[in-house]
Amino acid sequence: MAPTSQSDAGANAAPVDDHSDGRAWSLWPAPAKLNLFLRIVGRRADGYHLLQTVFRLLDWGDTIRLRPRDDGRVVRHGASVAGVAEHDDLTVRAALLLQKEANSGQGADILIEKRIPAGGGFGGGSSDAATVLVALDALWGTDLGVDRLAELGLRLGADVPVFVRGENAWAEGVGESLRPIELAPAWYVLVDPGVHAPTAALFQSAELTRDAAPATISDFVSGKPLGNAFEPVLRKRETAVEAAFAALSRIGSPRLTGSGSGCFVEFATRETAEAALLELPSGLRAWTAGGAGRSPLHAALETRFPQGRRQEAQGTRF
Repeated sequence: MAPTSQSDAGANAAPVDDHSDGRAWSLWPAPAKLNLFLRIVGRRADGYHLLQTVFRLLDWGDTIRLRPRDDGRVVRHGASVAGVAEHDDLTVRAALLLQKEANSGQGADILIEKRIPAGGGFGGGSSDAATVLVALDALWGTDLGVDRLAELGLRLGADVPVFVRGENAWAEGVGESLRPIELAPAWYVLVDPGVHAPTAALFQSAELTRDAAPATISDFVSGKPLGNAFEPVLRKRETAVEAAFAALSRIGSPRLTGSGSGCFVEFATRETAEAALLELPSGLRAWTAGGAGRSPLHAALETRFPQGRRQEAQGTRF
């Protein structure tokens, strides 16, 4: 398959109601992310690895359709990720968790328009769950607030809080300790090698470097190469990942995102990214996406629920 641009795939669209079946659906973006580097600097007593990374939100990702229900049921429509039962789906779990914590009797229909490849390290499952938490909190009027929602998100996965908070961030701990960080505008050529990287198995790999020297924000800002601990492991194990790196090396300096198989090269402008995309060989699933200064989800939330109107109607602030 020839390289294709998907940067305008709809992830940054404002929510739009659809009353075609007599009940209102709304559309919400679930943006993808990149890990601009990822280091493992130690291990906790409980076995969890201590990480350092920078999360970069993108203006591209999945779209979540939500429709409130009065019967308290949470129903996932359409196919979930292969091999994942509906009750194990992160979006369903997110809705049920919010319902329980807010003591709400409301339910929801959930339909996901998937663009983010599973297992690529682009954060699709985590972002989908975060969007359900944030959007249903507003649609149901439960108004738990971003801090409480981030706490709930952490129960679902270490990457969920960054999507709930909606800011590019320096992250430490298991990924849950977040510090907002300003990032320069950038565009990216992304490649999905088609490999579903098994995160648990990778963390157990004997080849994984678990004791890297801690980096600082100054190291990152200065452009010091900080790497991704999973890159050498995946490149050695997966020929498709190695091939993607070889192809991307023609247009820049490729990096791995997260613990997945997804690869990317950063560019200063959309024009240079799209020109570089055209230089890649056929057969790659490749596209461009822009870095987001803030989450498209939070922009959509403000469009649908202007702060003043919500304060006037409910006496609270999201």
